[in-house]
Amino acid sequence: MDLAKVTISKAQVQASDLTEPLMTVIRRAQSEDLEKARQNKEKEVLAKCKELVTPLGLRMKPLSAHYNLDGSHLTIFFSARERVDFRNLVRKLSRSFKTRVELRQIGPRDEAKLVGGIGKCGYPLCCQSFLTGFTPVSIRMAKQQDLALNPAKISGICGRLLCCLSYESKQYATIREKMPRVGQEVSTPFGKAKVVSVNPLKETVTIELDNVVKELPLEQLSEKPRQG
Repeated sequence: MDLAKVTISKAQVQASDLTEPLMTVIRRAQSEDLEKARQNKEKEVLAKCKELVTPLGLRMKPLSAHYNLDGSHLTIFFSARERVDFRNLVRKLSRSFKTRVELRQIGPRDEAKLVGGIGKCGYPLCCQSFLTGFTPVSIRMAKQQDLALNPAKISGICGRLLCCLSYESKQYATIREKMPRVGQEVSTPFGKAKVVSVNPLKETVTIELDNVVKELPLEQLSEKPRQG
């Protein structure tokens, strides 16, 4: 089954004028049919773009193609490590598909959002599932959460820091303000003690007192110098 366009409406055609057997009309094209046809056309554009990239010596990766509603404008998204002079590619694509062509270079995060995938948590990528924009993510956020600063563990498939590091950053910062520093001397119900570690999620502090290590709720400390 394929799509066809009516060119002569309500007119009689002589059998002798037919150059090929007359095909049967199954039904009017529905919105689902038109959407499928558009997707197929965009796949064709993407395949053609990938075919032209190598002969033109362009170091770029075409990712997706998108027609506007009336088909008068075609946008192709691509990724590249550096700026690319794609003017020859645009001219060739415009001639092939008889429409205005625009190429847009996108960054690693947008590429991951466009292509999709599975994150370290085992779920579909946040950027593809529900994020509508990207917020700045810093290594400080990983430090706040006592995460191992191993790039392989705190980076996403885009090669950038995990977006989820920012989700609870404000909560961690608020709790950290109430907690003492590691190495700080604090007063406890058992006497003066040294802070060995802190657990922001549990809001507990591990102390060392007379060579004995104890974990205490934050509220049991009478002196809680703020984290620097």
